[in-house]
Amino acid sequence: MSARPTPPRAASVYFIGAGPGDAGLLTLRGAELLGRSDVVVHDARVHPDVLARGPAERLAVGEGTLVSRSEQIAEKLVALARGGKVVARVMGGDPYLFASGDEEVAWVSREGVPFEVVPGIVGSLAAGAYAGLPLSRRADASPSVALADARAGLALHDWSLLACATDAITVFVERADLEELARTLVFHGRLPDTPAAVLVDVALPTQRVVTGSLEDIARIAAHVRDTPVRLVVGEVVRRREPLRWFDARPLFGKRVLVTRAREQASSAAALLRERGAEPIVLPTIELHPPPDPGAVESAIARLGEYAWVAFTSANGVERAWDAIVRSGRDARALGGARLAAIGPATASALLAHGLRADVTAKEFKGEGLAAEMLGAMGATPGAKVLILRAQEAREVLPDTLRAAGCHVDVVAVYETRAPSDAAAGLRALVEGGRLDAVLFTSSSTVDNLCDLVGEGVTKLLEPFRIASIGPVTTATARSRGLRVDVTAAEYTLPGLVRALEASYA
Repeated sequence: MSARPTPPRAASVYFIGAGPGDAGLLTLRGAELLGRSDVVVHDARVHPDVLARGPAERLAVGEGTLVSRSEQIAEKLVALARGGKVVARVMGGDPYLFASGDEEVAWVSREGVPFEVVPGIVGSLAAGAYAGLPLSRRADASPSVALADARAGLALHDWSLLACATDAITVFVERADLEELARTLVFHGRLPDTPAAVLVDVALPTQRVVTGSLEDIARIAAHVRDTPVRLVVGEVVRRREPLRWFDARPLFGKRVLVTRAREQASSAAALLRERGAEPIVLPTIELHPPPDPGAVESAIARLGEYAWVAFTSANGVERAWDAIVRSGRDARALGGARLAAIGPATASALLAHGLRADVTAKEFKGEGLAAEMLGAMGATPGAKVLILRAQEAREVLPDTLRAAGCHVDVVAVYETRAPSDAAAGLRALVEGGRLDAVLFTSSSTVDNLCDLVGEGVTKLLEPFRIASIGPVTTATARSRGLRVDVTAAEYTLPGLVRALEASYA
């Protein structure tokens, strides 16, 4: 009887192409393997949102003792793998195109370490999609495109072969070499009036595309910063206007200050990036444990006594759930209590723990939640209600319920504070003027920003578009002397971002 085949060994090193720019261009396989890894070794230009999918242990190529030489990187990968780690080697673009992937993989292979290679979206291809430059057309008689990397110097390529070999040519090149490259292409047969485009920061909110022709490439080069750029040459450049989408959106390139707590800032940043904006995350609030933990423990122990439990934020849901888990209990601790949520985000936070809100306010503020709860109670309220919320909050919800005859207990499950180390960074940011808009998602974000920036905050914020999540936050901003340009009609983060986008449109 033949022996059973030996199952393949799981890889110890995953070489993952992260694509250029937009973190959403990471492949599903790449994201899956990042989640399996123990440590990430990554190129410096890999988007932080890609790295966030992996473990906290990260080593950046070119920083500390990990220099950029392929053999040294590969030696580190081997050492980590032999130490029992599953390693994700994350590279910009694709590991095998204009990268050192083949050298590192060959070294790891020689050392007998099992590996897997995951392709990534090539920067030149992403440049076509994100800039509206189709690198080839099926309608052409013989569509063709050449990709070249000239960052190490123009002399390393035979331009007599490359210049006219294909309909379109894309070259990754240092900006300082652009003019010489254009002259070289013309010398070897490209017409001076051939359409050309220069691109930087492909698939990022800072993407820039400048078009012209080979003969005016020097003018083009003057409009982009001194960094490696992509030059696209060919008739395909004429197709850009009807095909461009990424840099045609209202929020494209806008620098937007996100003031939410760091735990929540990533969702705001993701919404802004989806619309082409560049989020600047500088939280003006931090979440801390409540001043009286004992009151929380007591409330959790008596949850079954309440007819209603009301939550006024997603943060309140998470902190209350943490307290329930710490007490050794689960969702059954809520007994037969009905649940109330101040808005859809809070209701979603409940649902994530298997809890469905019986009442969700249609108007996402205290007045709206009180009205919905009283309506659900009927003609004889008098219910026993527990409100789990932040330490500092408006009193309209408990006051309205008490006035209607309810017995109300209010327990702070967390408190917000201004970050102690944020003042200098915030003031430098607004003084520098390198912002387009500011998002305020609560009254606390407004008050804390004003206090942290300090003297002259009203004048410093005048040049920027101020967007508020709802009328309560707007009222707070105006009481601090700020001009509010946008107030969301739907008092949610997606509603706020949509309102900001509409204001620019």
